[in-house]
Amino acid sequence: MFRYFETFVDPYTGYTPTDAPPRRLWAFLWDYAQPFKRLFAITAAMSILVAAVEVWLIYYLGRLVDILAQTGPADLWAEHGVELGLVALFVLVLRPLSHGLHVLLLNNGVVPNFGTLIRWRSHAQVLRQSVGWFENDFAGRVANRIMQTPMAAGDAAFQVFDAIAFAIAYVVGAAFLLADADLRLLVPMLGWLVLYALLVRWTVKRVGPASQASSDARSEVTGRVVDSYSNIHSVKLFAGQETELAFAKTAIDQTRRTVEREMRIFTTMDISLFVLNGVFIVSVVGWALLIWTQGGASAGIVAAATALALRLNAMTGWIMWALTNFFRSLGIVAEGMETITQPITLTDRPGAPALKVSKGAIRFEEVSHHYGRGSDGLDRLSIEVAPGEKIGLVGRSGAGKTTLVKLLLRFYDPEGGRILIDGQDVTQVTQDSLRRAIGMVQQDTSLLHRSVRDNILYGRRDASEAEIRAAADRAEASDFIATLQDPKGRTGYDAHVGERGVKLSGGQRQRIALARVILKDAPILVLDEATSALDSEVEAAIQDTLYGMMEGKTVIAIAHRLSTIAHLDRILVIDKGRIVESGTHRELLAQEGLYAGFWARQSGGFLGTEPEPEAAE
Repeated sequence: MFRYFETFVDPYTGYTPTDAPPRRLWAFLWDYAQPFKRLFAITAAMSILVAAVEVWLIYYLGRLVDILAQTGPADLWAEHGVELGLVALFVLVLRPLSHGLHVLLLNNGVVPNFGTLIRWRSHAQVLRQSVGWFENDFAGRVANRIMQTPMAAGDAAFQVFDAIAFAIAYVVGAAFLLADADLRLLVPMLGWLVLYALLVRWTVKRVGPASQASSDARSEVTGRVVDSYSNIHSVKLFAGQETELAFAKTAIDQTRRTVEREMRIFTTMDISLFVLNGVFIVSVVGWALLIWTQGGASAGIVAAATALALRLNAMTGWIMWALTNFFRSLGIVAEGMETITQPITLTDRPGAPALKVSKGAIRFEEVSHHYGRGSDGLDRLSIEVAPGEKIGLVGRSGAGKTTLVKLLLRFYDPEGGRILIDGQDVTQVTQDSLRRAIGMVQQDTSLLHRSVRDNILYGRRDASEAEIRAAADRAEASDFIATLQDPKGRTGYDAHVGERGVKLSGGQRQRIALARVILKDAPILVLDEATSALDSEVEAAIQDTLYGMMEGKTVIAIAHRLSTIAHLDRILVIDKGRIVESGTHRELLAQEGLYAGFWARQSGGFLGTEPEPEAAE
């Protein structure tokens, strides 16, 4: 039974992603709610039915009082036994069935699946963003919004069908009941409804913005705390606990202030509602008694009016909290939308073909990129790399080496010029096909918090176990992998490596990254300080592996340790975003330019990358 309702809507149903999601709240929710339209309609109908049943029970309470007043004990069962039996059957069987169906639709159909759909699609949307987009925000804050928004949207949907639809149907039914008894009984109820609506309006107007501010403050706290935890080695190394506490405290205190403002609204609402309900009970019951004393109403009508007033009194607090939670949840959704609905700016053009690498020729034509700052980065840089050629890139920090690689991988689009691979503009082919054609080992290698096997498989998901182990062997990683064991007792290739691979040494992480690229076997290879985390003995052991990886591939290698690139076909020296020297190691030494100066100054094989000191005036 549960499974039927739990599978009523598939939260992973297919959809067409959009580069520009709706930025308005209701349009955003309506877009996500499309697969749920039928389920929402049925659930709303059941909410109305359940409310109608509750109002009818109060009506029947009044009728029961009149029956007792008009019938003697001896004649009660003879005259009304069948009716009372049917009512009892209804209360014992049909009422629980209708309520149970409503609860199944809401709790098992709507709640688990609506939030899941939003979380799934939001995560998919955020993953489509560019690397630059992620570099401009806290990962913790982005993750917090992805987690908070679906919960808040699910809670909003729950409140709509559990309280708001029920309450509207209940109030309408109550009005009909009172009007049917005596139109004059509507007067105090309508007066109370007007005042109640004004209080709701006052509360809702303030709760939404207050909740959004509070949610934003909580996201900021999460972002700062996660930033501290993910950089815990630096925190400990520099004895920065107090600094991190102070950094977090400002955000935590801002959260406290936003919550205080929120709670002031709720306290004012609660006190006002308590006073308003007291007036409502006295006016409805008092008016009913007045009509009864004038002979215009039966005792049953007085009893029904009293029960209705007390029931509405009990409900109004719940309804108000439901409404405020509804708009509070909408405030959280609105805050999450600031992240989820940001347009995807780096996209594949419509109908873009996959990149086809036949030779591996790379060409940079007058490429400029300054990250929107107008300076730094690359400045009209032109490079031509022949198929199968191995080139090295050398330059001071900030010269533009990493920018060049990011543009080749299309993590950014160049602000000027273009990049071609086998004559194909990288901005005109699909990003996935471009990145599948390029294998890269970075200086700062971070691994996924998964098993060693999963991390190596990231290079090629359909690889066999034998291919995984062969790649690890070539990367000189098999021996240490065999010794691994994580806290849950998983060993070897099944051992998990910790967040960003923190449980492994830098050299171990680098060798797993090398194994991943070996398994990928892409026609273009980029090495960004690929051996920087390895000690000399291990580096020497895998040099042959690196040279073997390069065979038949076009290679771009960035290095500070010049000995690692001295044997490449050509070395390019980049300075201030331009190529200033080009040639083999021997040719560059003979030029006695920047490269020769780097070589002369290096210590232990490393390049001094600090900027030249300015001459004294």
